[in-house]
Amino acid sequence: MAREINLVPDIKGEMIKTLKLRNFIFFLCIVVAAVSIGITVVAGLIMGGQDAAISGKKNTIDNLSKRLNSYSDLSEFLTIKDQLGNVSTLNNNKKVLSRTFDILSAIIPTGADTIQISELAVNLEGDAPTFTFDAQANAGKEPFIDYNVLDSFKKSMQYMRYDYGRYVDKNGSTIPAYCMIETGLDGAKFNDPDRGLYAFWTIEAEGCNPSNSSDSETTNSSDANANSTSAQSYTTEEYNGQNVVRIWRTPQYSEWYKENKTDGQPYMSLSGEISNVPHFQSSCITYAGTIISQSQPPKWSETNEECQLVPSGIDGIRVVSSSNGRGADEQLVLRFSAVITLNPAVYTFNNHHMLALSPSGRHNVTDSYVQVQAMFGQRAADCAEGDNDCKTNTTNSNGGN
Repeated sequence: MAREINLVPDIKGEMIKTLKLRNFIFFLCIVVAAVSIGITVVAGLIMGGQDAAISGKKNTIDNLSKRLNSYSDLSEFLTIKDQLGNVSTLNNNKKVLSRTFDILSAIIPTGADTIQISELAVNLEGDAPTFTFDAQANAGKEPFIDYNVLDSFKKSMQYMRYDYGRYVDKNGSTIPAYCMIETGLDGAKFNDPDRGLYAFWTIEAEGCNPSNSSDSETTNSSDANANSTSAQSYTTEEYNGQNVVRIWRTPQYSEWYKENKTDGQPYMSLSGEISNVPHFQSSCITYAGTIISQSQPPKWSETNEECQLVPSGIDGIRVVSSSNGRGADEQLVLRFSAVITLNPAVYTFNNHHMLALSPSGRHNVTDSYVQVQAMFGQRAADCAEGDNDCKTNTTNSNGGN
């Protein structure tokens, strides 16, 4: 039997294992070092490329900056650009002073008891606009000086309302405000004595047909023909040389109300929903109908609680002073000065189609410049020396201030 004898001492075996481990570690170090050198080289190339790119971009920016600064009109251009960026903000803050005439038409009484303004100052600064004015009140009959006229005027403030919103076509799409004609040549709102307020839609004008704009890809070859074709689905009439569509701002209850909606037919539900007819969508007034009996048409009501012209009501008018005087016709009148604080929304540019409403709840349409002019007059004169009737007439003077 053959036998093997291990002539290598144990210590020699351990040394051999250690040498093998050393060689393996040395090999790993070489590999790691090579990889590290490679990474370092790649990183150096990347950084060098980045530095070169940054340097190139910097030179480009410097050159462009020099060219830009060389333009003589640069400051004007930057000013215009800044202003264009603020157009939206400017529009939101824009006030429409001309609405003063409409507001006055609703506030100033024109019946037997009249109030005539001699001076008016409108202040649109601050959180709420104000009317500051001097006026004279005339009861229209003896003794003419009647503080009840002023008292009634003050109490009417709590019933003042306003309305605004948007005109829409049959499909409910908003018609741009510039496409609507709401007043005649005399400045008065269009009003039918039996049917209420209306406006004219210039349907064939450029950009005035919202339902047509969504079909621009198929109609861009002939926009005029497309507008004409679309206008045929509406009843048009001529106004000042233009084909227009009459849109009622006042709901036509008897014509629009139906128990069930029918395609293509004007419809108004008992909850006030209106469709299939161009109409005015109010942001203030809600309409509702009540069935009293099957043999009678619904009874309709209008509600406007949120849009108060004078938010503080009777407290929104402050009578500064009052005294007796004589008007231009030498009649006795009650002179007074007052300040009325209005809702800022009535002057906001973005609240389109604004309309002030009289205390009776009906739409006030006496807003032509001719009619407004009658609200102003010469300031009443102080009571002259020896005019005892003027000085001593204190009929119904309680509560005048």
